[in-house]
Amino acid sequence: MDRLRNIPKLDLILKDDRFQALIQKYGEKLVKLCTREGLDSMRAAILAGGEGENINIDLDTICCFTKRCMDDKSRSSLVNVVNATGVVIHTNLGRSLLSEKAAEAASRVARNYVSLEFDMETGDRGHRDEAAASVIRELTGAEDAAVVNNNAAAVLLVLAALSKDKDAVVSRGELVEIGGSFRIPDVMELSGAKLKEVGTTNRTRLSDYEKAISDNTGLLLKVHTSNYRIVGFNEETAISDLAELSGRTGIPLYVDLGSGSLMDTRDFSDEHEETVQEALKSGAGIVSFSGDKLLGGPQAGIIAGRRDLVDKVRNHPLMRALRPDKMTLAALEATLKSWLHEGGDHIPVREMLVKDKAVIREECIRLCDRLLSMGFEAIVREVSSASGGGTLPTVDIPSYGVHVRAKEGSGLSADDLKTLLRLGEDPVIARVARDEVVLDLRTVREWEMEILESKFALIANGWWKYA
Repeated sequence: MDRLRNIPKLDLILKDDRFQALIQKYGEKLVKLCTREGLDSMRAAILAGGEGENINIDLDTICCFTKRCMDDKSRSSLVNVVNATGVVIHTNLGRSLLSEKAAEAASRVARNYVSLEFDMETGDRGHRDEAAASVIRELTGAEDAAVVNNNAAAVLLVLAALSKDKDAVVSRGELVEIGGSFRIPDVMELSGAKLKEVGTTNRTRLSDYEKAISDNTGLLLKVHTSNYRIVGFNEETAISDLAELSGRTGIPLYVDLGSGSLMDTRDFSDEHEETVQEALKSGAGIVSFSGDKLLGGPQAGIIAGRRDLVDKVRNHPLMRALRPDKMTLAALEATLKSWLHEGGDHIPVREMLVKDKAVIREECIRLCDRLLSMGFEAIVREVSSASGGGTLPTVDIPSYGVHVRAKEGSGLSADDLKTLLRLGEDPVIARVARDEVVLDLRTVREWEMEILESKFALIANGWWKYA
């Protein structure tokens, strides 16, 4: 306790030249806050005893505590990581990587005033999503389109605009729950639409929908089961059959495509995921899908279809609450134009999904050789990558990975090695299988290989022992 009395008062500390220099650089408010927290850390260390008893109570030491606090507060909580999991659309790691064009577009509009809701020809106010909507129309054949901040918002908005206080008829097998406890029945209740379940979990026929129709039916709803599949004795009603029923009754057909795809997934798998274009061509009146999954863009919800239905959605009061910002729209427009003009070339998600596994094998062999030279046990084996993000749940994408064990005698288990890869600077996220760390290089970009090797070199040198 006597040592604690030797800690100088805050106002005297801040008059010191070292702290005055910090104030000039970072501002008085932040320096005061961090100095207080630094002093609290110093007091706690002294009271704890042990190494804390050796702490010098002087301005140099207090300044070090303050600077450490300022570094922590100034550093972004979102750090760059190397994704070595093989999961391309990794929700916990931010889902899709933007292309260079999309990232540049978002950065440009972030720094400038832009024509977000301003018609340059007429000088009148316009729709903020019109530029993106025009590309969506070209890509999909839809009459019109609108953009909101994610597909969950799109589902909520479409149901509220087209089926409030009316029945929305949906198959029991499509009452899905996706990440974050997002459940279709809950969203329907929130939107004001009335859930009308038809069929059974595994079999729903067109006749089930026909029997459910009444004067209070507002919508026929089909939900794509993005994150699971029903196999075996099952039957579902095709979009084209529901479209025929929609045309016959005048009840709109809404298809929630979930992840949504503009490309043929047979380019990298044996499973065909119905594209947005195909859903609309089959007769869906309106569809919605994500911008940050198989599309490979920013987080967004895209709504496309008949002009009269999209108009109802766009004019609904919820639209203002769910609209995206200018950075999202700029990145989305750039991504959509890459699909329109380049077939999706240079979009990271597509590049990773279609990457030849023979190329990945060669990269694995080179990394394996480097790890062996550092003393690790390493071998190249076939693995299965995944698209991730709730897309194509039954599809395994053939790939190669490096299976690694720590140096013999190091005492490090595979879980220890996985943890050390994740900690410190330049975190690497990997997975463990059968007491080996598995590095699937499908999701590791060329320039990240050097980071990966450097991380293992630090571990080989035992950096954590001195941290």
